[in-house]
Amino acid sequence: MAKNIQAVFVDRDGTIGGSDSVVYPGEFTLFPFASESIKLLKNDNKMVLSFTNQPGISKGEAKREEFEKELIEFGFDKVYMCPHQHHEDCNCRKPSTGMLLQAAKEYSLDLEHCVVIGDRWTDIMAANEVGCIKIIVQTGAGKESIQKYNNKEYYGVWAKVEPDYIAENLLDAVHWLLKWRGEKC
Repeated sequence: MAKNIQAVFVDRDGTIGGSDSVVYPGEFTLFPFASESIKLLKNDNKMVLSFTNQPGISKGEAKREEFEKELIEFGFDKVYMCPHQHHEDCNCRKPSTGMLLQAAKEYSLDLEHCVVIGDRWTDIMAANEVGCIKIIVQTGAGKESIQKYNNKEYYGVWAKVEPDYIAENLLDAVHWLLKWRGEKC
């Protein structure tokens, strides 16, 4: 694993707050540890990038600008968001890698020196495809995703991918990442 982490991609719903379903801006509440987690990463000079599927945008239920404004206010450096629904066959909706590849191109990132933190196996799959460090949290849909993995409910390539770390929550994930790098939190 790379010790020189260039960027950390963090999922929104279930990872930094909300629940295992989409909560729209204005109603979304951060977990108590989310702000501290983002600050720890930024204090360590890490670019913190949002990495989120938001199909409500294409349904007309919310606006992209509302999500972007909210996430920037939470401390993210840049927002990468897929506004498409499952059936729209785009290349950005996780587990596809479009958002990660776009960020890599824009910031000249080596994705093998980046981290993805999320609560769904789709986050882990996208990270795996491009060589990122993979951390799944047990908040949001995380416990259910981990249970499905442990019960061998995922098939094919989904079953062959393992997270690098299973974290209690985002703060635990950040602490692990910083300690793993040999730094004190």
